[in-house]
Amino acid sequence: MKTTLLVYLHGFRSSPNSTKAVMTGEAVRALSTTQNRYEWYCPQLLASPKESMDMVVKHIDQSQADRLVIVGSSLGGFYTNYLVEKYQCKGVALNPAVYAARELEPHVGMMTAYDSEEPFDFKAEYIDQLRSLQVDAIADPNRYFLIAAKGDELLDWKEMVAFYSGAQQLVLEGSDHGIADYADHLPAVIAFIEQ
Repeated sequence: MKTTLLVYLHGFRSSPNSTKAVMTGEAVRALSTTQNRYEWYCPQLLASPKESMDMVVKHIDQSQADRLVIVGSSLGGFYTNYLVEKYQCKGVALNPAVYAARELEPHVGMMTAYDSEEPFDFKAEYIDQLRSLQVDAIADPNRYFLIAAKGDELLDWKEMVAFYSGAQQLVLEGSDHGIADYADHLPAVIAFIEQ
């Protein structure tokens, strides 16, 4: 029996209840067979990038899985780069914030979560934590699958395409930061996970 640990990392101010997380989880669970098990891990990430990564790394290190795949959206895509390079595993980046420290610096202060209105303090020190997690260049493009939307209203798709040069890429005409048409592209994500 083979077990794959599938880690899904949501974006900034998001949660495991995000549409993409829920849809991916359902699709991944449907892949599980007695011979080929999929273990799903989609934690609520913390405001602190360091604490978030410490939590995820601890879970990965304690897992008995034979292989690891990371899927991350937006800020979760940034974390995906860090984890793929750390574990030499496969990763799917969905409209990733490839330079998260720069993107999130203007957002330091009190924020609320999208789906709960739960307030949290996004501290200045978290920007330094993001800098310390920054991957300058991916070592093996074959490990990555990028989905980038030209209609992303928050992040520059051209920057994503350049960062993942040589990787499998699906560049969407239009769409948006949340990838509203994600259901159409989920089969490609699942195919990459299964490879």
